[in-house]
Amino acid sequence: MLDGLRPVSANPCPCKICGSPAPLFGVVDFHQTCVGIRGVQFRLSGVPIYYRRCDNCSFLFTDAFDAWTVEQFKTHIYNEEYKLVDPDYSDFRARGNAGAVVRLWGPLRRETRVLDFGGGNDTLCAVLREAGFAAAVTYDPMVPQHAGRPDGKFDLVTSFETFEHLPDPLAGIRSIVELTADPGLVFFSTLLQPADFNQQRLHWWYVGPRNGHVSLFSRQALVLAWERYGYRVASLGDNFHFAFRSLPHYLAHLESSAAAPQSRAA
Repeated sequence: MLDGLRPVSANPCPCKICGSPAPLFGVVDFHQTCVGIRGVQFRLSGVPIYYRRCDNCSFLFTDAFDAWTVEQFKTHIYNEEYKLVDPDYSDFRARGNAGAVVRLWGPLRRETRVLDFGGGNDTLCAVLREAGFAAAVTYDPMVPQHAGRPDGKFDLVTSFETFEHLPDPLAGIRSIVELTADPGLVFFSTLLQPADFNQQRLHWWYVGPRNGHVSLFSRQALVLAWERYGYRVASLGDNFHFAFRSLPHYLAHLESSAAAPQSRAA
């Protein structure tokens, strides 16, 4: 039995993004993992985790862990067994994402200060530092070595595969905004709900409480979340996204195209 889980209520509760009613949508076992990323499927734990879906913006979330402390998350989810449910976390994914940042920002590396929000073990930033970026700093409250909030603001904030782990996504976005220069850019990834989500429901592979996936965005929910802080969102497909209040000069040519994903999300 997991300690400190919030008791489930059959009544709708406010959506964490837009505040509209979010009724119960379905239930899975705590040990459900994201098997689509070559993870390990544990035996059933016997602990039900209920998810809710907003009637307005379609944000899917569980409030079961809302009262948990960082230490409880580290004990029950981000523990030694986490590598079994996300084998790419510690190295492979970070190096791949770092390569993408180097390719996109390489010519500007010596004038670009980067913060990796939710960056885990610092692998991504280590690659960027070796590549000659002006600064590359990891911030991750779940990792003691990188849990200290950094000083100053950053030209580029990256946050890969973090948003689905945020029990309070608006607070997480607020922290990112506070650390982003203006003009500055946020480059992040989180997989959006597919077009056939109403058919897949909680069988969608990305629903995995054992992976810590507690907040699963629709495109509309993602746009609304960033709009609260005066940011716009432009997406490269369903997984990679940019957020900005005003574009840096070297991306000014994207100004007109950035509105397209927002209008489609309405």
